Amino acid sequence: MSDDEFFNFCQSNRKWRIERNAAHDILLMAPTYTLTGKRNARLLGQLYAWWEEHQEVGEIFDSNAGFTLPNGAVRSPDASWVSASRWQALTPVQQEKFAAVCPEFVVELRSKTDSLKVLLAKLEEYRQNGTRLGWLLSCDDEKTYIFRAGQEGYEMLEGFERELSGEDVLPGLRVDLRKLR
Repeated sequence: MSDDEFFNFCQSNRKWRIERNAAHDILLMAPTYTLTGKRNARLLGQLYAWWEEHQEVGEIFDSNAGFTLPNGAVRSPDASWVSASRWQALTPVQQEKFAAVCPEFVVELRSKTDSLKVLLAKLEEYRQNGTRLGWLLSCDDEKTYIFRAGQEGYEMLEGFERELSGEDVLPGLRVDLRKLR
């Protein structure tokens, strides 16, 4: 399936969350559970509040945005950010479809039905394709997996009695994990 055919397929099947892996296998996902949607809204609210003060540095996206990674996969992180320089390098037509850019920052929220192994592999894929900072938030067991460019593996934090920092990727971003309970 070509990129345009895949885009049209996604537009014709909006009730599904659809991604494509690097081998061009189509991955269909049901809508998230309501609790996961609530948590995602609270996460995006915090990211949006930061963006309001830092609009000039880039753009934020929710889980409806699809990105074509350098390896050919089309992924839709639950939340993401692309720097202004990378976003503005795209033509308006490229911005309208599944932009051929890997977000520098991504967040995936794990729901009860999500495989930890699959999501860890997805975060690794993001990192290998250019993501500088990635968070996998496993809300039910309150574990956070942090992926950083230039580092092997990930850092795992237990407990949501903390804030996460956007580090040098999103300076000033603080996400209060307690709000995701």
